Amino acid sequence: MTDNTGAEQAAQRRAVQKLRMPTPRVWADIAVLLTLAVIGLIGFQPSFGGYSFLLPALGGLAVGAASGIVASMYRLTLVPTILVALVAYFLLGTALAVPQQAFLGVLPSLQSLTSLTVGAVFGWADIVTLSTPVGAPQYIPVVPYVATWLVALVSVSLATRWLSARPRTAWRFGVALIGPIAIYLASILIGTEDPFQAGIRGVTFGVLALIWLGWRHQSAGSVSEEASRRLRARKLTGTAVVIVGAVLLGGGAGFWMAPAQDERFVLRDEIEPPFDPLQYPSPLSGFRHYTKQVTDDVLFTVDGLRNGDVIRLATLDSFNGKLWNVTGADASTGGSGSFRLVGRSLPEQTFVTPDARRDVVFTIGDYADVWVPSVGYPESLDFIDGAASGATDNLRYNGSTGTAVLTSGLREGDSYTIDATVQSVVTAADLAEVPIASVELPPVEGSPDVVTSKAQEYAASASSPAAQLEAIRIALATQGFLSHGRASDSVASRAGHGADRIVDLLERNQMVGDQEQYASAFALMARSFGYPARVVMGFAPEIADGQAVEVTGDDVTAWVEVAFDGVGWVAFNPTPDETDIPQDQTPKPQSEPQPQVRQPPRADTDDEDLLSPVELEETDEDDEGAWFILPGWVYVLGLSILIPLALLFIPMFVVGLIKARRARLRRSAPPHHSVAGAWEELVDQFSELGYDVPAATTRTGVATHLEDQVAGERLVPLSSLATATDEAVFSGQEISAERSEAAWSEAQAAVEAGRRGLNRTRLFVARYRIRSARDWAKRISTKKTGENGTG
Repeated sequence: MTDNTGAEQAAQRRAVQKLRMPTPRVWADIAVLLTLAVIGLIGFQPSFGGYSFLLPALGGLAVGAASGIVASMYRLTLVPTILVALVAYFLLGTALAVPQQAFLGVLPSLQSLTSLTVGAVFGWADIVTLSTPVGAPQYIPVVPYVATWLVALVSVSLATRWLSARPRTAWRFGVALIGPIAIYLASILIGTEDPFQAGIRGVTFGVLALIWLGWRHQSAGSVSEEASRRLRARKLTGTAVVIVGAVLLGGGAGFWMAPAQDERFVLRDEIEPPFDPLQYPSPLSGFRHYTKQVTDDVLFTVDGLRNGDVIRLATLDSFNGKLWNVTGADASTGGSGSFRLVGRSLPEQTFVTPDARRDVVFTIGDYADVWVPSVGYPESLDFIDGAASGATDNLRYNGSTGTAVLTSGLREGDSYTIDATVQSVVTAADLAEVPIASVELPPVEGSPDVVTSKAQEYAASASSPAAQLEAIRIALATQGFLSHGRASDSVASRAGHGADRIVDLLERNQMVGDQEQYASAFALMARSFGYPARVVMGFAPEIADGQAVEVTGDDVTAWVEVAFDGVGWVAFNPTPDETDIPQDQTPKPQSEPQPQVRQPPRADTDDEDLLSPVELEETDEDDEGAWFILPGWVYVLGLSILIPLALLFIPMFVVGLIKARRARLRRSAPPHHSVAGAWEELVDQFSELGYDVPAATTRTGVATHLEDQVAGERLVPLSSLATATDEAVFSGQEISAERSEAAWSEAQAAVEAGRRGLNRTRLFVARYRIRSARDWAKRISTKKTGENGTG
């Protein structure tokens, strides 16, 4: 009876020891650190223009703190602690940071999990480049959530594991304060010129931190009650002095020495926001400026081009019914409006049939704009002369369209050299069997009905995509007439390329216009078939190989590029050459259908894939509709189930890979080491199954210890296997491959015997264990227990 009672008490003591509850002193440390973090995070208010950030910020603080406390109570090591914190971050982050993306209001969805990841990585850059108050994108609230989650996790872990187990020195407390200080500084740096309660927050933060540092020691137990009262009184007096001094000195210094509002340092004033081309007029809308106002002006000089080359200025893939423009960066991260800061080397273009151009030199004349004239897809751009030579920090590039911009603008005298890849000329025969590439482009809006009807009329006899596009190009080029609307033109041609101008072009008895209208009409017709088409504006001067050419406004042109799978963006030039426009009759179609394909404005241009040439786009709306046959909630429910399963089984899969690699390396070693590796693998697997494996002892001692833990009916002669391993290792004899394989077979049989009879929970947990990590955790736990016992 006495023995049973003693065993029960011992089991209860072990259970209590396993669950390590924080002491009152540790709870006080946690409360101080979290309070300091709250004082710091309130400084986010100017960036958000209100208190909407408090829910994700305080939620992140609670999630991080709870993760740290739970990990400390269950004595989890570093890796399990991180896993617990990450699981809590993703499971609770949806409801706290992006509730509008949640499934049923609180459950994670694929969109919310993506926002929690993207916001943690890219939200910091967005919050200092977007104008305040920051309200978009939707993942912006993830910034205060992830910041407070991380600070709370680190601060609580330090308080429960580090401060509680070591002497409470001032420098250790200073290390614990790094997290709250980081939050405080972050709220200042990503804020605005208007501080939020800077004096009150600063003094409160300083006073609380100083009091905490001053009261870090407790009175010794051996001190008399009288001495303890005197010491407490002195501490209270000192604390009062600290508070008064901090308020008077800190507040006064803040009032007299604080910088002026316009001198306040915040990152958003130092970091230039991403270039937004939508703030500038569409380059194509200024087409007539070149043809009528700067016709003979030398815009720039180019040296190094070949006959047939064209100069690219801007690529436009979005149509809103009024004009063609670039895609806004908020609509597509890989669209034509997404420009990234680059250096001399530019991203390499892979979606192209390449033809190299080297040392093409541009020298700016009367041209003055942010769009950088270039050729093909530039691989490097080096300013060599003029004012722009020191402005490479302002160069931005879109790798999917081959378009560069200089935010400070080009000026007369600027000069730069380009190495580029251009799209090789492709004939109609080359494209006869080539499918259209699958490329993501923004949808066309406001396209007139006449575009679709005319496209079907022109391409009625064609079957392949290339044949349809060539038929449309020939119809426009042979039935239409060219006019820039100059006084010298026989028929006036109205400017513009919106829906009304395209209706006017296609419904009149005579099609009259210039590259602006024909390129817009052709691109809309190609889009009506579902083909990825974009409009390119540039210049097509007459070029003689090896000679420099002066580019004037009269050389301006526009063409259309269509993406073909495995080929690249192929150029089509639908603009007619005929300028003699009949006055009284409907013109007859020209009888010379140029058999050769497209051709950009008499040049082979470059092409590039907005994404990459993926699978071909064989169907249109029918295939798109098939994806939405099931209700949307079915997909959301499926993802909500799959994501927790992934969090459960992916770590198991990773641990399994580590174990398999460990066994493979041991088994593939030379036979002498392979036999020893078989024993090491046996011992590791027994440890991972939960058996107690003694350290720093002989193989025979380990075998005897393990045999004592295995039930009688599953008894395995591990001692004989240990003896055989010792003999193989220390005998110095040659070990055959057969003996090595036999050792591995015996070891695996012993492990299987050790598995039999274990419950399912123990076997399941073994899948997550790695012996090296388990031994490390045991050493850390033993060390801490020894230190606490000594204290």
